[in-house]
Amino acid sequence: MNPDTELGPLVSQKQLDRVMRYVELGSGEGARLVAGGERPGGDLADGYFVRPTVFADANNDMTIAREEIFGPVVTVIPFEDDEEELRLANSTEFGLAGGIWTRNLSSAHRMMRGVKAGTLWVNCYGPLDPGIGFGGYKMSGYGWKGSRDHVDSFLYTKAVYMNIG
Repeated sequence: MNPDTELGPLVSQKQLDRVMRYVELGSGEGARLVAGGERPGGDLADGYFVRPTVFADANNDMTIAREEIFGPVVTVIPFEDDEEELRLANSTEFGLAGGIWTRNLSSAHRMMRGVKAGTLWVNCYGPLDPGIGFGGYKMSGYGWKGSRDHVDSFLYTKAVYMNIG
């Protein structure tokens, strides 16, 4: 509830253990841990906190790039051009959300059309509008949440034709 909080705890000990297992896997598979990857001390030592974690020198075959971690862990995978970037982004079985960082508006539009994800952010990450809603592609998400589409998913539409003559 502290307004200065930028990143809260994970939901449980089980999830904390899961995230820390991914940190170990990332290092074990050859990714370079460049930030985080540990639990904080002090007042936060008793909670389910993990420092924001960044892996570099990763590739798309690594577990940390292929599975949903649901923790403060990001995997940086280099690419040469837009075509390779799209191939890497879409070669996962998931597609809930993604972020595109670019100074090139044409590249942003190409990526927005090409990346198979339910929500994309360009040069930002995280804001949501409940009037628009959110959902995923492939194995991410289940239907569309929020907006009129969410309400419509609870309705049963039926067409009836009746000859009353």
